Amino acid sequence: MSHLSTSTPDVRAADFRFRCISCGDLNDAAGQDFRCAHCHDLLEITYPRWDKVKPHPDALRNEWRQRRLSSSAVDLSGVWRFRDLLPSIADQEVITLREGNTPLYELPRCARIAGVPRLFAKHQGMNPTASFKDAGMTVAATFARRAGFRWVACASTGNTSASMAAYAARGGMRALVLVPEGKISWSKLSQALDYGALTCQLRTDFDGCLRLLQELVVQAPVYQLNSINPFRLEGQKTVALELLEQLDWMVPDHIIVPGGNLGNSSAIGKALLEMKELGLISRLPRLSVIQAEGANALVRTMREAGGKQLINVRPETRATAIRIGNPASWKKAARVLQATGGACEQVGETEIAQAKAEIGAEGIGCEPASAVTLAGLKKLVKQEFVKPGETVILVLTGHLLKDPDFTIEFHRGELFRGAPEEPAASALRRPPIVLDATLKAVIDTLEHAGKS
Repeated sequence: MSHLSTSTPDVRAADFRFRCISCGDLNDAAGQDFRCAHCHDLLEITYPRWDKVKPHPDALRNEWRQRRLSSSAVDLSGVWRFRDLLPSIADQEVITLREGNTPLYELPRCARIAGVPRLFAKHQGMNPTASFKDAGMTVAATFARRAGFRWVACASTGNTSASMAAYAARGGMRALVLVPEGKISWSKLSQALDYGALTCQLRTDFDGCLRLLQELVVQAPVYQLNSINPFRLEGQKTVALELLEQLDWMVPDHIIVPGGNLGNSSAIGKALLEMKELGLISRLPRLSVIQAEGANALVRTMREAGGKQLINVRPETRATAIRIGNPASWKKAARVLQATGGACEQVGETEIAQAKAEIGAEGIGCEPASAVTLAGLKKLVKQEFVKPGETVILVLTGHLLKDPDFTIEFHRGELFRGAPEEPAASALRRPPIVLDATLKAVIDTLEHAGKS
């Protein structure tokens, strides 16, 4: 990339400031690595204007409701419709693909399986590129272009690369994608390719890709769009705003999210705390994070180090979206767990596969990483952390078609060759049946299925 200019565009605040999550240092500008110049910890965005005049909660609710009737591009976005709580930018500068506006589904069958009276799923896989990443990417990409960057880049297990490439293309920027070779779903990789990204498959894992990216952004004018970027988390926090609006501002008892690099749980937690501060909600729900047993860095960090020091792991799970062993936002996530009284739990591979099929049996598909939420809920109910009568929201982060190989292998019985399978999981398998092309063969199969 020697042809790139060596000058570095400035990422400077207007009506917001960058605050270090550790030492609290406030600054109007952020470096390329989005870390504190004093202690090198992560930054978050804060709004000094709220210290002077807090927006009135009723006025905000009414404004957001009225914007649903507008045909303006920023109002058609389920992220920018909540722009009163985002960094300010002119409407015409926004890069949007009409992200957000994702459905809240009730899951009656899964509720019975888990042992709760009512269960809902906020399905972020219904975003333009089919994952929750779009909610943050619209904001981060917008501010990247505003700052004058021609190149944006990310390290990814798949969903981030797809989202970044789409928003870069929409905004007239170039995208560089760093992904671990052989550890990414081809469905996700195909999105980045189709959106025109320069895609590099590196012989390392996600954490190695991210380390290389952080070295790159201090050497070249390339804007980092991983969740280390606090603009990403500002966009992703609108998931919680939209969820509470869909619930008519009635606060659920629990919100359960998958845990990978932990930007999503951090963003949703930030939104909940801000909504409480602004009077939009009167109490906080418990926000819990569920990880795969093979990629359980936060679980071990909370259990073995009290959330004070990250315990890295060598990640291994078929839920590729959360196959991360050194999560960047672990400290933010740990604080959210403590602030909301949430739990941090882990689930095994067969538990994930079974939960995914159970969600699918509701007619609502999701990628494997999303299914850790239902698998984790079952454990939290058994532990009596989730009490009878409490309302639970699962955040599904990605669409079923993000990883179709997982689904096909599960239903064919090929996902865990040689491993024991729970009877409940076996009963969920629906493998395709090869038949002779005769009416009798089809009728016989139909009658057999009707007896089962």
